[in-house]
Amino acid sequence: MHILKELVDYGIIGLLLLLSFFAIAIALDRWSFYRKVEVERFKTKQELEMELTKGLTFIASVASNAPYIGLLGTVLGIMLTFYTIGQEGFVDTKKVMVGLALALKATAVGLLVAIPSSVLYNLLLKKVKNLLLLWEIKNGR
Repeated sequence: MHILKELVDYGIIGLLLLLSFFAIAIALDRWSFYRKVEVERFKTKQELEMELTKGLTFIASVASNAPYIGLLGTVLGIMLTFYTIGQEGFVDTKKVMVGLALALKATAVGLLVAIPSSVLYNLLLKKVKNLLLLWEIKNGR
C-alpha cells in the first residue's frame, strides 16, 4: 500500500505538473510565433491554419483530461484510506480525515492544471482566428 500512496503523491501529481509544464511551454512558443508570423507569406488559408494550430491539441487535451487524472489520484487515495482502516480494524477519525484530505489534493492539482490550460487554449484559439481573418483581408478573400 505504501507504493500506492507514493503513486498518488508523486506519480499522479508529478504527471499533472509535467503536463502543465509542457502545456505552458507550448503556449509560450505559440504566442511567440503568433506575434511574429507574416500571414501574407502563406499561399493558402489551410497552410496557414495548419502552421498556427500546431500544439493546440495538446493544450486542449491537458485542459480536458487533467481533472480526470486528478480524480484518479483522489479515488486511489480514498481506496488507500479505506484499505488502511480495514487493515487496522478500527476507525480513527483523525486518520480518516487526514487520508481523505490528502486524497483530494490530486483533484485540486488537476483543476489547477486544467483551468489555466483551458484559458491558454481559448486565448490562443482566438489569436489563430484573428490571424486567419487577417490572411483573408490581405488576400482579398
